[in-house]
Amino acid sequence: MSKIAVVYWSGTGNTESMAELIIEGIKSESIDVDVYTADEFSCDKANEYDVFAFGCPSMGVEELEESEFEPMFSSVKSHLKGKKVALFGSYGWGDGEWMRNWEQDCIDNGCDIISDCVIVNEAPDEKSSEDCKDLGKKLAKVVKELAEA
Repeated sequence: MSKIAVVYWSGTGNTESMAELIIEGIKSESIDVDVYTADEFSCDKANEYDVFAFGCPSMGVEELEESEFEPMFSSVKSHLKGKKVALFGSYGWGDGEWMRNWEQDCIDNGCDIISDCVIVNEAPDEKSSEDCKDLGKKLAKVVKELAEA
């Protein structure tokens, strides 16, 4: 059976809260999920999964966190070609440019983006919490479809 990995970095806890909601959505569909922080994930682990949710907040001038997440993601993205990927993250300023750039980078590297990304200004509110859970359900649906194929 296909497996899901949720991989994230969180500085303030907002992106971690999003990850927890996504995991809740996945588990509500009776699908198992493995969870990693950015410093726990590697190319070897990437090869074990077919479906991913990557989460990182906007940092600096709307960019991925550069000390842990960006180096990890740069090292694994070549292993994501043809794999199902969803992106999520929080921000405190800007308009989501970091997410648009990240999504394009994934597409340019052959990732199969399975859903619109989920971005949240600061901490998840009621609506964005539901968006995160819905993303988890979409990830679970993809795993079920891959298992049936």
